[in-house]
Amino acid sequence: MKADAPRLSGLVGLLPTVVDARVRFIAWASLVIQLLLIGTGGAVRLTGSGLGCPTWPQCVEGSLTNTPEMGIHGVIEFANRALTGVVVLIAILAFLAVIRMRAERLDLFVITLLQGLSIPLQAVIGGITVLTGLNSYIVGLHFLVSVALVVLTAMLVFRVYYGPRGAVMSMPRWYTALAYLTSLLVAMTVIVGILTTGSGPHAGDADTPRNGLDTDFLQHLHSWPAYATLGGTVLLVLGAFTVAGTNARLRRFTLILLAVELVQIAVGITQARLGLPEVLVGAHMVLAGALVGAMTVVVLSLRSAVVEPAAAASDAPLLADRV
Repeated sequence: MKADAPRLSGLVGLLPTVVDARVRFIAWASLVIQLLLIGTGGAVRLTGSGLGCPTWPQCVEGSLTNTPEMGIHGVIEFANRALTGVVVLIAILAFLAVIRMRAERLDLFVITLLQGLSIPLQAVIGGITVLTGLNSYIVGLHFLVSVALVVLTAMLVFRVYYGPRGAVMSMPRWYTALAYLTSLLVAMTVIVGILTTGSGPHAGDADTPRNGLDTDFLQHLHSWPAYATLGGTVLLVLGAFTVAGTNARLRRFTLILLAVELVQIAVGITQARLGLPEVLVGAHMVLAGALVGAMTVVVLSLRSAVVEPAAAASDAPLLADRV
């Protein structure tokens, strides 16, 4: 054991002590794998492979992996489960990447810790999904947790590039309120979208019952907060280019948010008119994750370590608020 101590100490010494290229790469990997997981989860559902592995935690009684008799559906479902191993590896690497800087960057430590703790939570919800025969509300909860993890990992990417939470609000009060209102509209769009999907044809298995809600009505209801989100985003972009001062990243991120929304709306309208083809529905799901991630970094960009000139001139009392 004593002989192993210098070796262990040497390995620990290789871990980052400041945010460098390795930390940034792992942060991006954390975000990308969560979006990929949404995509593969969608593939499971859209190909009718939700019960390709009919039990949990084993794939089939007596085997952790799929068997040839289970066909393509077993392959697809097991591949989605196997991706969890990659998620675990990235979560461990992310945690190790920041552990030596936990005193200076507690924010990164907490985010990566929560990322790791989310893995057993997702696994349990996934297991309940299978054991309840793909109950649409449990499937929706599974997706919501994935969306929450996109928020968390988008925050991780933002923090490794721009540092800890800013001390002051760098934008006028009206702009901050608009950004939070738009983020609420994004959340409403996602939730209604989950209910809409739960009432539609893509249940994950041919024998799975739907939630019984009116699909046509929900499609219209889903569009209302989506268009309201677009309107709020247009105002955020205009505001970012008129009162954002030196906050260049806010201008950049609001444009990215607007671009994601335009693509998302285009895909949503097209899939509805074409009868919900699987490829477009899957793309719509991944874009929902990208939308939430983009909205997250816009909200995070409202704060700054220093007072922005435009905000100082338009809303001085607000900038005195300290957190």
